[in-house]
Amino acid sequence: MKRFHVHVHVTDLARNIDFYSKMFGAQPARVEVDYAKWMLDDPAVNFAISTRGHGHIGVDHLGIQVDNEADLQAMKSQAQAADLSLIDEGATTCCYAQSDKHWIVDPQGLPWEHFQTLGNIPVFREGEPAQAEGAAACCTPKVTGKPVGIPVKSSCC
Repeated sequence: MKRFHVHVHVTDLARNIDFYSKMFGAQPARVEVDYAKWMLDDPAVNFAISTRGHGHIGVDHLGIQVDNEADLQAMKSQAQAADLSLIDEGATTCCYAQSDKHWIVDPQGLPWEHFQTLGNIPVFREGEPAQAEGAAACCTPKVTGKPVGIPVKSSCC
């Protein structure tokens, strides 16, 4: 199964959890001090919000989450065959999860994440201490030292 992924930066996590829970008719599958995620089946979407936008609010990145390595490899091969600029992170940790992922960037600079979640971790990203609301984020790729996509100082999955 493939699941559409949307990540939005918000300023007030509790208020947005309340809003999106009412809109989706479901509570988040995961809630942390700076992050919440809904894993919806109808529509099939992994919808995440976080307070890690450093002043930027709104869509940070889009993506497609897959259930298996074969689907992820097929998406990677398709991007490579189409000569899309691909940023391959491979095995990584971010957004309270262990994942295998790669990124492509659309003509506007909006990052698209293709990933398979392999497991959960108790911190936003392994190797960095647990951080409070507004802390630096990790996930959106950087090209030539600058984040790709919507002009944010940092972003997350």
